[in-house]
Amino acid sequence: MNVSAAIRHHARYGLHVVASACAIFIATSGMPIIAHAKGPQVDEAAHTPAAVIAVDEHWLRAEEDGDTAWLGAMLLPDFRTINHDGKVVTKSMLLKSTAKNRGSDKMRKRIDAWRKTHPSRKAVVMHGDVAILSFVNPQTGHIWSSDIFVYENGHWRALYSQQSASKG
Repeated sequence: MNVSAAIRHHARYGLHVVASACAIFIATSGMPIIAHAKGPQVDEAAHTPAAVIAVDEHWLRAEEDGDTAWLGAMLLPDFRTINHDGKVVTKSMLLKSTAKNRGSDKMRKRIDAWRKTHPSRKAVVMHGDVAILSFVNPQTGHIWSSDIFVYENGHWRALYSQQSASKG
C-alpha cells in the first residue's frame, strides 16, 4: 500500500474532523510515526501526540453516534469552532447538532463521501499542556483544519477548532 492510500482516512466535514482508517501520521520532532488504527488502543489520557489523535478520533465517533455525554465532557465550556465559511459554532450548538445523529447513519455517509475526495495526514505540535492537531493535504501541504486541545486534570479537552476554505 502506498503512503497516499494509507492516509486517505482523514478530512474535515461540516462541523468536525473526519477520522479513522489504516494509518495515521504524527509529526513529532520532524519524524513521522505511523500508528495503525486496527492496532493496540492508545490511552486517551496520556500526555502524548498519539493520545491527542485518539481523543480526536473518539470525538468523531461521538459526533457520528450522537454521544453528547462524552462530547460534552471532552469539550471545554468556552469551546468554539469556526467552520469553513467563517461561521462560529459554540459547544451548545455542536451538542445540539450531535444529538440529531443518534440512531442515524446520515453523518457517517457524508463523512465517507468527504474522505474519498479529501486525503490528509495528521500533524501534532505540543507545547506543555497545549496540543495543536492539524489536518494537512499531503499533495499540496495546505491545512484543511486544526484543533487546539488543552491537557487538564489528566485529560485532553478541546478548546478550539477551525476549518479552512482551502480547496486543497
